[in-house]
Amino acid sequence: MKNTFLAFAFLLLISSLSSCVVLSPKKYKALLGTKDSLYTAFNEGLIKIENLEKEVNRLKKDTTLMAEELRDLQNSYNTVDANYKKLKSNSSSEITKLSGDLAAREKRLKEVEEVLRKRDEATNALKEKLQQALLGFTKSGLTVEIKNGKVYVSLTDKLLFPSGSIIIDEKGKQALTQLANVLKQQPEINIAVEGHTDNQKINNLGQIKDNWDLSVLRATSVVRYLTENEKVESVRMTATGKGEFQPLGSNANADGRSKNRRIEIVLSPKLDELYNLIK
Repeated sequence: MKNTFLAFAFLLLISSLSSCVVLSPKKYKALLGTKDSLYTAFNEGLIKIENLEKEVNRLKKDTTLMAEELRDLQNSYNTVDANYKKLKSNSSSEITKLSGDLAAREKRLKEVEEVLRKRDEATNALKEKLQQALLGFTKSGLTVEIKNGKVYVSLTDKLLFPSGSIIIDEKGKQALTQLANVLKQQPEINIAVEGHTDNQKINNLGQIKDNWDLSVLRATSVVRYLTENEKVESVRMTATGKGEFQPLGSNANADGRSKNRRIEIVLSPKLDELYNLIK
């Protein structure tokens, strides 16, 4: 500010002298140059002052915001500190009770994890047994796989039934007999038999009206054979028809339709122990 004031005073002085002193053209021109330089420096100084004032105002605003944030943080700290002191002041019996509850929940969680581990082990062992027992039928369209903790035994319709029929043929009976031998050794396994079809319309099949009928009747034929002929416990069995609505392949070609026409036998471990733990 001091230098700017001196420059301004000097300019006034030059202006005064130029009005009363006669100078040579050369000196006068030099003096005018000095005057212009001083004016330029003066204006630049004003701009810098204006920028500095803006920066100061910004810093003041930032300082205000930081002060507000500091107050908020202080309030949060005070709240946490108060809660801590309140918790600390609780009786030792309450803290002991809380620790006991946490320990009990941790124990139950470990028990559930152990049940699930045993279930997975049993599921894998069952899959291995079924694959060994049904090895001779894999080329005829039989597959065994695990999905969502369950074992799925899938048999294409040509392995079990003549075309459009709900009567199990001899090759199908052989496959189901091998399957039943394993199931009877696994009493803890629930058995769901699902019938599936393609989307081709049913024609001239007498009592069978549509794919819903066909899928249900084929599922019940399998259940009836397993329970009546192979003496698998009926209480473990359910039969459902899925119709054409859960396809494995495209119904636009023969290969896809063949995959869709199937019986799926879904084997799932009983989870009574797990349900009791959850309760």
